[in-house]
Amino acid sequence: MNEASAALSIFKPVICKRSSRLDPYVAACDSYAGTVNMVSEDVSVTLMPAPQIEPERMRADVNKPSATVVHAARAGLNERSIFHEPWWLDIATGGNWKLASVHDRGQLVAEMPYTVTRKGIWRLSTLPPLTRTLGPVIPAAKGTGDDDWRHCFGATQALVEQLPECALFHQRFDPHVPDAVGFALLGFGVAVSYTMRIEPGRAEPEVWAGLRPNTRNLIRRAGEQHTVRQITDANLFVSFYDANLTRRNRDNVYGTHVMKQLVDAFISRGSGMVLGAYQADGSLCSAIAVIWDKHTMYYLLSSRKEEAHGGVIGLLLWNAMRNARERSLTFDFDGISNVGILKFLSGFGGTLVPRLEVTRESADYAAMRSILHLGRCVSRTMRRRVRRLKRGG
Repeated sequence: MNEASAALSIFKPVICKRSSRLDPYVAACDSYAGTVNMVSEDVSVTLMPAPQIEPERMRADVNKPSATVVHAARAGLNERSIFHEPWWLDIATGGNWKLASVHDRGQLVAEMPYTVTRKGIWRLSTLPPLTRTLGPVIPAAKGTGDDDWRHCFGATQALVEQLPECALFHQRFDPHVPDAVGFALLGFGVAVSYTMRIEPGRAEPEVWAGLRPNTRNLIRRAGEQHTVRQITDANLFVSFYDANLTRRNRDNVYGTHVMKQLVDAFISRGSGMVLGAYQADGSLCSAIAVIWDKHTMYYLLSSRKEEAHGGVIGLLLWNAMRNARERSLTFDFDGISNVGILKFLSGFGGTLVPRLEVTRESADYAAMRSILHLGRCVSRTMRRRVRRLKRGG
C-alpha cells in the first residue's frame, strides 16, 4: 500500500456517539406533544466517498509551496455563511476567536475561523455557542482548469498549518463544503452528520403537498387555534425560552447573556427573526428563531410550553418555510441529532444533506475520554443490573 492509499484508508464507516444529555434545542422539538419520543442513541453512518486523486501529482504538489494557489473555479463554500461573520463570532465567543487565512498576491485564497478555550488543563477548539457550522471558506479563483482538487488541498494545507495545537480540535462544516479529503490526509478524523433542507424555487402549494398528511393536519389545527406574530423583543424571547427550561429543570447551555445578545443582533441587523404563536387569550405558548444569510435560512432555536398544542412548532416552522421561499432561500432545519428529530422533521418533506465533521485530538486527551466513556458504560450496566435484581426480588 503506497502513502496516498494509506492516507485515503482513513475514510471508513464510523459511529458518531450522541450525548445522552438532552439540550434545549432537542427539548423544544417535541412538537407532537409527547407523540414523538426524543431518544438518544448511537447512529451508524458512512463517510462520503473521496474524490479521485492522482497520487503522483499530489505528492509533487505537496512538496511545492507555490502549489498552494491554483487558479481554478470550484464549487463549495465560496463565501461566508452567517456563522462565519465577524459580528456573529464576536458575540458567540466574547471576541475570543481567530482567523486562519491564506493570501496570494494580495488576494484572499482561503479562510477558516476558530476559537480556543480552556477546560481544566485542556486547550480545546470547538464550535462556539449557537454556531451550527464553520469550516473553510475557499472563494472561487479566477480562471478555469482541471486541477480543482489541488487548489482545495493546497489551500487546506495552508490553513491547517495555522490551526492551534489543542487537546481537541473539532468543527462541523457548512453543507456547501463538498469534501474533507485535505483534512483527512493531514491527520484529521472525518465523520458525517446530517441536516434536512428544502430548496427554493417550488410553488407554495407544491411544498405544502410535500408535507406528510399528519404534519399538515397538525399544522392546520394549530393554525385554527393560534395567531402567529413576529417578536421583535429579544428579552421577551429569551425570558420565555429560559422559563420553559426552568419548568423542565434544565439550564440554558448556550448561556442566557450570549443568546440574548445574538438574538438582539440578528433582529437589529435584519439577519433573522423570532416568530411566536399566541393563544386566543393573547398568551405566548411557543416561539422559534430563524436566521439567514445570502443563500440559506436556518432554524436556530425553539421553545414551547409543555401544555401547548402538539402542532404549534410545526405551524411556526411552516410560516418560516414560507418566508424562506419568498426570499428565495434554502430552508435548513439545522441538524438531526437523534431518531425522534428525524421522524419529526421528515414530516416536512425535506432532503437529507450531509455535513462533514473533522476532529483531531491528542493521545492523552483521547485516552482520558475513553476512560470516562468506559466508566459511564460500566455505571449504566450496573444500574440496569440493580433494577433487574429489584424487579426479580
